[in-house]
Amino acid sequence: MLAFLVFLTFLLLYMILAVYAERKVSAFIQDRLGPMEIGPYGVGQTVADLLKLLQKEDIVPQAADRWTFMAAPLIIFTAVFAGFAVMPLTPDLQGSGAAIGVFYLLAIISIDIIGLLMAGWSSNNKYSLLGAMRSVAQIISYEIPVALTVLCVAVYCQTLNLQEISFGQGIYANAVTREGQDQITNYLFGIKALGIDVTQLGGVFTWNIVRMPLFGVVYIIFFIATLAESNRAPFDIPEAESELVGGFHTEYSGFRWAMLFLAEYGMMLLVSMLGAVLFLGSWNTPFPNLGPVRLADWTSGAPGTMYGNITGAFWLILKAFAAIFVQMWVRWTYPRLRVDQLMHLCWKVLTPVSLVLLFLSALWRMLG
Repeated sequence: MLAFLVFLTFLLLYMILAVYAERKVSAFIQDRLGPMEIGPYGVGQTVADLLKLLQKEDIVPQAADRWTFMAAPLIIFTAVFAGFAVMPLTPDLQGSGAAIGVFYLLAIISIDIIGLLMAGWSSNNKYSLLGAMRSVAQIISYEIPVALTVLCVAVYCQTLNLQEISFGQGIYANAVTREGQDQITNYLFGIKALGIDVTQLGGVFTWNIVRMPLFGVVYIIFFIATLAESNRAPFDIPEAESELVGGFHTEYSGFRWAMLFLAEYGMMLLVSMLGAVLFLGSWNTPFPNLGPVRLADWTSGAPGTMYGNITGAFWLILKAFAAIFVQMWVRWTYPRLRVDQLMHLCWKVLTPVSLVLLFLSALWRMLG
């Protein structure tokens, strides 16, 4: 329950911050100012827009399938929010320490496809239906490279528990006393660089993306595929305003449209946090213990302490926000792909390369 309240509150605050940040990032890229009217530098603009949405009439088209139309946004948001249940925010704060957390996460967020199809079909609008069909085809396709890249990490780490993967990338690897201790021990076996035990060195040297040479390419594929999973440009063909008005959410207004908007930004945060946990050291500090100044020790508190939870949440959120900034940067830099280009990239580029990387990761693990 504590994790539920923490993540729900954080998600709402994050959306207000992220919408404002995206407006400012897009304005900077396009050489303009962005929102400037409400509050200093327009900081109150997102709050004003949110209040406006909450006061708008909830319109249901006369020819729509009423109950399906009304339920779709709830299903989409619930599917995305449920993914945070297994996400470790700190060494001690995690909704569920399920041993198959990665599998659960990939399975539960797939349910949003049902909500997207419900939203498009029930609207009885040709633009909504086309947008929903595009979205379903895109998300189902790009789930394959996402799953393969995540599987690369699971094969290398020998666990599906996100918290165990997090402990394995820092100086507190030996602090794990749960059932997965054997997997962590195997995961750390033989991981040394020039005779130095990198688990004691800490910092970026223990991150999967640094310790495993292939994971740099794996993370790039993961990032591209999760952009498509989030319906973010240049993979935003389900919402192509120039072609489909608004795509699957064309007929939505007020609070239900806000829920769809919140689900999209929630998916951005979820995949960014997942990428940080799998590849970028999770809640562990980026500073190593080099020389007499042991930065890793005092910039990452011990598990079970208040300081450890504060620093852990800080580092994980900072890494996730950095990935979100890159997502925004990409959106306002690259043009939208055509449907055929999008499918070509998935099936003929990302998926074959992911399969090869999975084989190499398994081979690396078997030999190492």
